[in-house]
Amino acid sequence: MFAKRLISAVVLLAAMAVVFVMGGYSLLGLCVIAALVGTYELLRAGHMEQSVPGYISYVSVIGFYLLLFFGRGNMVEGWIAAVVVLMLAAYVVTYPKYVIHDISLCLLAVVYVGVLVSYLYQVRCLEYGNWFVWLILIGASGSDTFAYLVGRLFGKHHFSELSPNKTVEGCIGGVAGAVVLAGIYSFFLPEGASRMFDWNVHAAFPLIGMVCSVVSQIGDLAASAIKRNVKIKDYGDLIPGHGGVLDRIDSILFVAPLVYYLLYWFIG
Repeated sequence: MFAKRLISAVVLLAAMAVVFVMGGYSLLGLCVIAALVGTYELLRAGHMEQSVPGYISYVSVIGFYLLLFFGRGNMVEGWIAAVVVLMLAAYVVTYPKYVIHDISLCLLAVVYVGVLVSYLYQVRCLEYGNWFVWLILIGASGSDTFAYLVGRLFGKHHFSELSPNKTVEGCIGGVAGAVVLAGIYSFFLPEGASRMFDWNVHAAFPLIGMVCSVVSQIGDLAASAIKRNVKIKDYGDLIPGHGGVLDRIDSILFVAPLVYYLLYWFIG
């Protein structure tokens, strides 16, 4: 099982690294696929994947990415309003087939999966985004790796009933690992990227790594909480040893938008 997980993780990280380097429509396409598959997996967890509100979720996700594709980010607020109106209209027209819990899940899927994963692409589109986008992997995968290793070696104090394998020591190790990785990475930035920061970049990056690690672990637990509520082990079985797409990107969904807005804050 461990070998299967390791091989899958290496292959996924390698594929993601290639797309990160390519950027542009390749990364946008990857985000679209991840958004639609992840949306499907979350809706399936609530038995809404083949429902009228569920179909509205898929169309809404596609509509959001069309706005990004055509550079119409200024229309996102209108898109959100349209999605809410359409979803509630479907609720009314099909009443009493669905309950408010079903409609809420469909709206959550659009924002939680469809919108949040798009920040991979949005960070990559920033000036020097080809350098900054790696902060997402450091804050999510880097933190997760260190948390796992430290937890296995030194973990004694249980952290949360949402994840029986998580320990306080592992969580601290994840934060420390992300801080170190981000700090080291800051020394490899080109001079132009470093000069963009109002802060010293060698102080800013470790701070970003620390915050991202904490939020990454919250993202992982949030996904676990949903699975506990709907009584499933994994969101799918698409990725050997890892489950579904949503099982693999749950931390990235929280870290990617955080990196995007932290960069804006530090850059001014």
